[in-house]
Amino acid sequence: MEKTMEHVDKELLNEISNLENISKGAYNIRRNGKGIERKVTENVNIVTKTDKPGIDVHVKENTKFEFIHIPVIITESGLNDTVYNDFYIGKNANVVIIAGCGIHNDHHKNSQHDGIHRFFLEEGAKVKYIEKHYGEGKGDGKRILNPVTEVYLKAGSSMEMESSQIKGVDSTIRETKGELAKDTNFVVSEKIMTHGEQYAKTTFDVKLNGKNASTHVTSRSVATDSSQQFFVSKIYGNNQCFAHSECDAIIKDCAKVTATPEITANSVEANLIHEAAIGKIAGEQLIKLMTLGLSEREAEEEIINGFLR
Repeated sequence: MEKTMEHVDKELLNEISNLENISKGAYNIRRNGKGIERKVTENVNIVTKTDKPGIDVHVKENTKFEFIHIPVIITESGLNDTVYNDFYIGKNANVVIIAGCGIHNDHHKNSQHDGIHRFFLEEGAKVKYIEKHYGEGKGDGKRILNPVTEVYLKAGSSMEMESSQIKGVDSTIRETKGELAKDTNFVVSEKIMTHGEQYAKTTFDVKLNGKNASTHVTSRSVATDSSQQFFVSKIYGNNQCFAHSECDAIIKDCAKVTATPEITANSVEANLIHEAAIGKIAGEQLIKLMTLGLSEREAEEEIINGFLR
């Protein structure tokens, strides 16, 4: 791996997917629209699609505690990259999948990555999915990331998704969809920070179809300068089920945040809850930290970091 990676590549990989840990399990690294390195294991197979760009990841049933890394890095200004990745998780398997994209853009053309990921979990399967997005570079070309995640859970399966936008992403539209059968659980935790003129929109669309299906969606975000964020949560309770959707945001300067909840109960047994809170940093929080010797700016950074932690 050391011989094929340039310095900037390694830095991007470290931001979105710890470089030292990639080789410990199965992995597929995509750079500037092409797969450059891959490793499969006895229980995890990765196959290149033949009809469109992307991969199929197959995890054998009863596989336990294996790691799968599928990072994407872009260093070519003006590249518009779209990839379709499908994950087939066998019965009673339990794995961790680490994805995400890092874009380095030092030039004037926009660089964009759209990743469409679909997860098909068999009965009793468990997945922890970690997705990080990061942008950097001195050019005025935009860094654009549009991830789509579709989750299909069969009876007794569960998925935990951690999604974070670290910094440097000029525009993002994030879509997460889920269809849940009986006795399933889908937990989503999202963290986003925007600044400057950046734009971020998140949409969750979850259908609780089976008895005792449940979901918990949490979005924490910070918007500063003149950035804009939109949060849309759509949850449909189609059976005896439980759902909790929560959006918490801090705004500063001239930033704008809009939260739109939509919960639909199509069964008298559905229990659906939505909460939203948007506001500035509380003055008493700043004062408390400033009495400890921090400047106002340092106090704000400490509060924001703790909020997104």
